[in-house]
Amino acid sequence: MNNNNHHSNYSSDGNGKSLSSSIGIPHHDHPSYKWWVLVNVMFGTFMVVLDSSIVDVSMPTIMATFGVTVDTAKWVATAYLLALATMLPTSGWIADRFGYKKTYATALTLFTVGSLLCSLSWSITALIAFRVLQGLGGGLLMPVGMAIVMREFPPEKRGTAIGFWSVASAASVSLGPTLGGYLIDNFAWHSIYDINVPIGVVAIFATLVIQREYQSQKNRSFDAAGFVSMTLFLTTLLLALSDGDANWNTGGWTSPFILACFALSAIGFVAFIAVELNTREPLVDLSLMKDFNFAMSNLVLFIFGMGMFGSTFLLPLYLQNGLGYTAFQAGALFLPLGFLQGTMGPLAGYLSDRVNPKFLSLYGVIVLALSLFSNHFLSLFSERSSVMISIYLRGLGMGFIFTPLSSLSLSSVPKEKMARASGLYNVLRQVGGSFGVAIMGTLLTDRTTFHETIYGQAVNRYSPAVRNALMGLKSFAQQVVGGNAAASSARAQALLVYNVGQQAFVSAVDDDFFIAAAITFLCVVPVLFLRTKKKKKQGEHLMAME
Repeated sequence: MNNNNHHSNYSSDGNGKSLSSSIGIPHHDHPSYKWWVLVNVMFGTFMVVLDSSIVDVSMPTIMATFGVTVDTAKWVATAYLLALATMLPTSGWIADRFGYKKTYATALTLFTVGSLLCSLSWSITALIAFRVLQGLGGGLLMPVGMAIVMREFPPEKRGTAIGFWSVASAASVSLGPTLGGYLIDNFAWHSIYDINVPIGVVAIFATLVIQREYQSQKNRSFDAAGFVSMTLFLTTLLLALSDGDANWNTGGWTSPFILACFALSAIGFVAFIAVELNTREPLVDLSLMKDFNFAMSNLVLFIFGMGMFGSTFLLPLYLQNGLGYTAFQAGALFLPLGFLQGTMGPLAGYLSDRVNPKFLSLYGVIVLALSLFSNHFLSLFSERSSVMISIYLRGLGMGFIFTPLSSLSLSSVPKEKMARASGLYNVLRQVGGSFGVAIMGTLLTDRTTFHETIYGQAVNRYSPAVRNALMGLKSFAQQVVGGNAAASSARAQALLVYNVGQQAFVSAVDDDFFIAAAITFLCVVPVLFLRTKKKKKQGEHLMAME
């Protein structure tokens, strides 16, 4: 990039010498500089994804600590994703207006402060509110970080760069649940947020020292109408999807509150489309969707987000509430996931620069769908090996989805539109994830109630099988607890009811995984429609958009 396209502001030690050079970091024109930037951005990516994965394994503990149900606890994840999704489209305008380095450093600061406040939360309401602050920082970090990496690397190296960038995400996916489980079992749930603080401080310092500033010469006006209409659309729709079957909502899906949310969401959506199509400088540049591959890739990510991220919180709940695992035992099972994803990511990036990335993404989608479908057969008696098979498949699949798809969809986007493109690219995945969490959480509650009703009707206390089961449970209660016959009979009935509830919960989890697998498999259709062709240049195979 030349000076006509950007402003470069370097930190100085007072003697005219670059501070980064004085501590051993190469000058911005040095060939290795872009790799220092990549490592710097990986720090922020690691922290954002770590927080998402570490929270999943903490859900049962948070539910028990604050005495809330899944209906309320899922907002700890949904509020974060909602704030993240709302902030993503604005990231391009903020980065262009204030500079990429400043924006990235500010995002790290917001996320780090939000993490500290989450650890100090005194109620579930406060925790959800501070998770919103975290999401605002995360919503800037991911797209701006991707835009910085894509700007520093030439097109033929972007697949490799994104592959290594995905290592940070994979490491977080692997270490997050294990580290979170260890902290929860040995300290308290607050510590899962404290861990972000030192990582954030290091990342902020690294950003200030390493990165050069880039600021667009063109100052775009902020699309306030687009931002308000988009926020109205997303917030009210997620409220409706999350609370349709909530315990407090006695009217169900036809209650005035839910119907009003759906109506406001529809109004917000129509207003958003109308505003964006008739605004000279829209918040979301819908003209990017004219690129067929970019549009198809975003559709894949939206569907993927619904299926994958919507089912992410199910496995820790099943392991802890269904099989009785501790938080650390549940988290430790996820260690191979990050290793496999981290190994496959760079490999997929290397291959995507040389072969058709469409087929790499197709392979990843199919393997991931099979992983989720295998979880459909989980039970109260599933062995550890059954769970691990699905985790191995998930790691192999996810490693081959993001890198080729990112390389393909962003390869023809002009540099001046990279932040807006990566913002839109990430927002649809996160919006899909928000919808998925809301829908899967609601389905889990609904299907649990359904199976409890079915199993409860099947339990006839006068049938020989039930009477034999109650006799066995009564004998067990007398041996373990003691007491008279009446007390033992009451305990036996309570144990039977508990086991029916456990079976209903696991059956509901199985239903959710089946739906998640079906949603994920739908990604095959838009992937097949992606257009690619191979070219040769100086002996290398390069991918180019048609």
